Order: sequence, then structure tokens, then C-alpha cells
Amino acid sequence: MYKKLLFLCTGNSCRSQIAEGFAKIKLNEKYKIYSAGVEAHGLNPNAISVMREVGIDITKQVSTKISNNQLSQYDFIITLCGDARDKCPILINNQKNIHWNIEDPANAKGSNNEIINVYRKVRDQISYNIDSLL
Repeated sequence: MYKKLLFLCTGNSCRSQIAEGFAKIKLNEKYKIYSAGVEAHGLNPNAISVMREVGIDITKQVSTKISNNQLSQYDFIITLCGDARDKCPILINNQKNIHWNIEDPANAKGSNNEIINVYRKVRDQISYNIDSLL
């Protein structure tokens, strides 16, 4: 039986969606992969775009909101931002939690090229972090 792995961030639109996309390719032999947010902001088009660049289609993933009560059903939880970690008190003393403080690319400012480069940087950092789990 597979263990359940959840990637958790604020709006489940960028970082956790990117992590879910990579993990479904890299970790799916070990885990059933999920992502969620403390809010649901919808799938970010820039996240879709930068994942396409590396050959991963995340367009069928869904932005979902999770409650504290639902967190106990997961064997392992990775938070990708301090906001998610802080708003989910069940995680504070939970040994099955890892925290990655990943920049929110949705807050990027500048030209379209500068913004998409922030998404690429975040994508590559998440890919590296998932590789480190292996």
C-alpha cells in the first residue's frame, strides 16, 4: 500500500502544484501524491507554462483547500511556505512534516521575462528538493 504525500502551500496554485507535478513523475513508486492549500486560488498559468518547458503537464491538477482535520490522513506533509506551516497548527510538532521555504513566484514583479524567470527558479528549486528526497 502506498503512503500518502501532501505538498501544502498557501493557495495551491504555484509551488505545491509544481511539486505535485514533479513528484508524480519522480516519487510515484513510493507515494500517492497530493497537493493542497490553506486556500484554493486556482491553477496559475505561469506554473503550467514553466512545467510544460520541462515536459510535465499539470493542467489536469486541481487547486484544493484543506482543513486541519484532513491533514491527519497523510503519512508525510511537505510545506512550501511559512504561511501554510503557520496556518496549520497540527504540523508544528508533527514528525512527518518537512518545511521548504520556497519563494512565492506569484509575487514576482518586473517584465514578463523577469517574472517567468522567477517561476523557472522556483520550479528548479522544487525539482532539486524532490530529488534530494530520493
